[in-house]
Amino acid sequence: MSHDLARASVLCFVSLALAAPAACGSSKSNEAVAVAELAPLGASAVDGTVTFTSKNGEVHVEAKINGLQTGDHGFHIHEFGDCSAPDGKSAGEHFNPDHTDHGAPKATRHHAGDLGNLAGAGSGKQTTLDMKLEGFTLDTGARGIVGRSVVVHAAPDDYTSQPAGNSGARIACGVIRLKDGDTQPVTAPK
Repeated sequence: MSHDLARASVLCFVSLALAAPAACGSSKSNEAVAVAELAPLGASAVDGTVTFTSKNGEVHVEAKINGLQTGDHGFHIHEFGDCSAPDGKSAGEHFNPDHTDHGAPKATRHHAGDLGNLAGAGSGKQTTLDMKLEGFTLDTGARGIVGRSVVVHAAPDDYTSQPAGNSGARIACGVIRLKDGDTQPVTAPK
């Protein structure tokens, strides 16, 4: 074994021992997890959990939502991590770092926060969603969604009405927080 290869092996072993697996190419090093605990807005009874897992530039979104009536419901990431207003307006508009038109999540141009529609399972059943998306990151950078919010709407997103898809009232909201670590919500400018 060459001297350089032996030295690299020792450095990798030392890095692992010091809990720094990124130095050795561990697959866990590129993974981040954030969770939004949805709470009802207004007279709604909708709640649940949305989990975001980022790995290798792609974000896996899993939602488990309770109390959602049968039919489609707009589902978006909003610009602020503030769910304090009873109508959810404190969450601001859709997260839109590229200043594009609203659209479907897989369209060429759309807001980074356009997640599409949730297909409500109906009374007493849990609505689930499992999809992968690109266009945002699990951090606090320019495309980051950590500290922002997830909002569920009463009506379906039509994917064409500007600026937000005509999705109706906001019926549930939750701040996106890193699973491990402290998250400061993104707030509206004063």
